[in-house]
Amino acid sequence: MDSQKRSLGLISLAFLFITCSSAEFLIHQVTEGRETESNSSYSLQANLGETRVWRDDRPSSKIVTIAGYSVIKGRGEPYESSVFEAAGYKWRLVLYVTGNKNDGGNGYISLYVRIEDTQSLPNGWEVNVDLKLFVHNPKQHKYLTVTDGAVKRFNAAKKEWGFGQLLSLATFENTNQGYIVQDTCSFGAEILIVKPAKQQEKVTFITNPPNNVFTWKILRFSNLEDKFYYSADFLVGDRYWRLGFNPKGNGGGRPHALPLYLYAQGFRSNAVATNTWGAVNLRLKNQRSSNHKQLYSAAWYPIRSGYGVGVNNIILMADLKDTSKGYLVNDAIIFEAEMVKVSVTNIVPV
Repeated sequence: MDSQKRSLGLISLAFLFITCSSAEFLIHQVTEGRETESNSSYSLQANLGETRVWRDDRPSSKIVTIAGYSVIKGRGEPYESSVFEAAGYKWRLVLYVTGNKNDGGNGYISLYVRIEDTQSLPNGWEVNVDLKLFVHNPKQHKYLTVTDGAVKRFNAAKKEWGFGQLLSLATFENTNQGYIVQDTCSFGAEILIVKPAKQQEKVTFITNPPNNVFTWKILRFSNLEDKFYYSADFLVGDRYWRLGFNPKGNGGGRPHALPLYLYAQGFRSNAVATNTWGAVNLRLKNQRSSNHKQLYSAAWYPIRSGYGVGVNNIILMADLKDTSKGYLVNDAIIFEAEMVKVSVTNIVPV
């Protein structure tokens, strides 16, 4: 009986130990979760996509150098710089050498930029900034550059932006890392104003645009020389085009095939000059039936005039000169260009 009691007692103690241990673990997890949640209002957003890269050039907006870091090492209160002007506004650099505890910065250097003199700004003001913060590394002769790619929206409700975990103190204070040299360290900021674009360049592809078929009849074909001949310009979309060919052949098709090319020329008045998409059905028309020779060509045509895209073999010379086939009639041929799709570019409001 005493043995059974002792066994029950041991089991109860073991159960109590397991229960207490589980409860302690559970409380620890919940506490950590709450701490993370309470500090995440800024840090989780600011750390999204955060990058750290080395840069040779000094920051363009502000540099603060602390000569005598050991004096303030371990201090919890922030150092606030003098007011400086950047991008038309006034700012201060705010430095926590032991981290901003309210921003998850315990064990880190925390660094922020705060906008100042906002009373002179209009009601409802907002300043959008591409912000980069810096820590100088004299050993590397470079600046550690920290950014997260997000536009910082300074306004009456949020006047301060930065990074609670700019750089760990373990790294920063390690003399082998080279951030502190002769008890001196430097920090910086670069502030670039982001003004949202009010206009955008819009490229539209038009299928079967108006007046998209151009016909070109070439007479006295047998008398043509060995050189390129060009049609008159024709307007489709925002751009002028022309056809061109060499009666003796070109490229890989020479001298056994007839080539045909579409050339992009200048732009109509007031058009937005950009690369232009041109998709075309190039045809050598059969003058006795609907059995035309046709090949499709599509390309981006550059802004400059005279760029041609097409085919080296719209028809074999033997077939062309066989008058029974109907492509060469009365020593004349007929080319046709059907522009099936072109791009048009406009500048429009966003």
